[in-house]
Amino acid sequence: MPQPRPTLVFDGDCGICRTWVEYWRALTGDAVVYRPYQEAAADFPAIPVEDFQRAMTFIEPDTKPGGRVTAGAAATFRLLTYAPSRSAWWWLYSNVPGVAFLSEGAYTFLSRRRGLLSFLTRLLWGIPLEPERYQLVSWLFLRGLGLIYVAAFYSLAVQVLGLVGSDGIVPLSEYLAAAHAGLGSAAYWRLPTLFWFNSSDTALIAATWAGVALGALVTIGIFVRPALIALYVLYLSCVYAGQIFFNFQWDMLLLESGFLAIFLTGGSRFVVWLYRLLLFRFVFLSGVVKYVSGDPTWRHFTALDYHFWTQPLPSPLAWYAGHLPHAVLAAMTAGTLIVELFLAFLIFLPRRPRAIGAFIILAFQLGIVATGSYNFFNLLTMLLCLFLLDDAALRSVLPCGLVARVYLRAPRPGRTATVLATLLALIVVPVGLNLIWEPLTGRNLPVVGTLAEAVSPFAIVNPYGVFAVMTTTRPEIVIEGSDDGKTWRAYDLPYKPGPVERPLSWNIPYQPRLDWQLWFAAFEGLGRNLWIERLMLRLLEGSKPVLALFSTNPFPGHPPKYVGAELFDYHFSDPDLKAKTGQPWVRRLQGNYFPRVSLGDFARGPLKSAAPPGPGPDRRPTAAVSARRQLKPDSRRASPGDKRLPPEAMS
Repeated sequence: MPQPRPTLVFDGDCGICRTWVEYWRALTGDAVVYRPYQEAAADFPAIPVEDFQRAMTFIEPDTKPGGRVTAGAAATFRLLTYAPSRSAWWWLYSNVPGVAFLSEGAYTFLSRRRGLLSFLTRLLWGIPLEPERYQLVSWLFLRGLGLIYVAAFYSLAVQVLGLVGSDGIVPLSEYLAAAHAGLGSAAYWRLPTLFWFNSSDTALIAATWAGVALGALVTIGIFVRPALIALYVLYLSCVYAGQIFFNFQWDMLLLESGFLAIFLTGGSRFVVWLYRLLLFRFVFLSGVVKYVSGDPTWRHFTALDYHFWTQPLPSPLAWYAGHLPHAVLAAMTAGTLIVELFLAFLIFLPRRPRAIGAFIILAFQLGIVATGSYNFFNLLTMLLCLFLLDDAALRSVLPCGLVARVYLRAPRPGRTATVLATLLALIVVPVGLNLIWEPLTGRNLPVVGTLAEAVSPFAIVNPYGVFAVMTTTRPEIVIEGSDDGKTWRAYDLPYKPGPVERPLSWNIPYQPRLDWQLWFAAFEGLGRNLWIERLMLRLLEGSKPVLALFSTNPFPGHPPKYVGAELFDYHFSDPDLKAKTGQPWVRRLQGNYFPRVSLGDFARGPLKSAAPPGPGPDRRPTAAVSARRQLKPDSRRASPGDKRLPPEAMS
């Protein structure tokens, strides 16, 4: 008999059946009628009672496209088309080969073992079952993202003139002019930055402080969506403006997270799943690059014997971690690989194992924060773990009044939000899967590689993979100046190791970009870091913005007549020396890194680059990010066929 609403008929004597029925009732509301077959069978005489006893049956009005009566797993998937944002399950069942076969097999197996079904339900979801909601998760994530934007833009605001200002190390105006000369009108697509309109120092300062203000708006919940759009555009502009100093994975992770956040404000659950895929890509690819690199320190579980003292900016606790017994460090190395290569898959499991995955990743990231300073990188990763939880995990720790206000003001996802999220997924999902497929197989998925190349300038889907190769030494560049060529005084940076007696420190969430870039330059040699010539020239000129990047200016009254740089080998001090002197480092001179020069040497023409000390392992956290997404004039990680500026364009 025709029904005005669809009806799910189930076994009223089955306790676990009633548990799932109550869960589905909460999802569908009044859109579906739920009746036990013991009382409903008489109203549907065309369906044998044995069929109701065998499996759940979903009976729809004749006017509903897709079928009149479905049973078993098909009935549950069909039922979900009446729940907001759940219709994708029926599409998967109907269109993806193998899904229907596996679903029906699992349904038949569990329907005959209801005790096992009850156990699995408690284990994986918990009882009572509750529909997952993400309004609190989204609200809290956006506030945290706003704070990270504030930290990122503030970090840049106080450094930008020294890095890329008119008196900075690599002036932005010169870079854009060289890009346009080399690429013509294609430069606007390859380097999508607002600074094409104005690259003055005033524009740089205005953009960075505008980012701070917009991040604050997101944090306090005012004009959130417009502010997120502006933040993404501004940060993308700054990434390209920053050239080699923005050659880091955390910048890409912030861009990708910020771009998804624009769509998160629409309330679609699809975006929550896209964030989970992002977190999985980040964690899993970090393990993949370690495995495929063939680095012996990861293969032999010795990586952490070196990590704590060779990482760019060790924390005070890193000294103690670096002196742990080898057995402990080997176990920690193995644990790192297990988390990244195996436990990352907990992200795709139901509520309880997914929450366990969240806490494992959180604990893992906290360990990194405790022993090293990676600005907002780990904070953003921990923030992404919110999407592995749901509102049920947050309601007990947030004030009741706040919870009520969030639910009252939360957006209700309409058709437009769903369509936009779906279109976004059609780009993000295949490109993201291709970025997992490529390092494992060495090739792109069919067609998807073209799509990835098309969207790559906007950094909305990025490759990740940190510490693929572990460095086993720590060369450090010490820049010095002199008035007479005999007495040399060092320019110390605020966080990079310099004086051996200076205590280690944290700088989270601040990002000292010159400190980091000099860490890489020590491994690569001057010949692959031509920007250092510009740095030395600025010191001889007494550039105030560049001097502000250092913690000390040994020539406060006037610039030095000569500058140069020595290369030292640093290592953590042993416990006895640290106990006596308090110094965390010992160092040994390796030789000259940059020749001792004066302004007259620069006036005579380009300097002869010193030969690099040898090919050092590349532990740059960007892996291949900038190689695909940024025109770096001195990029060393370009894939064949990339169009980029010749190195001499900025020398």
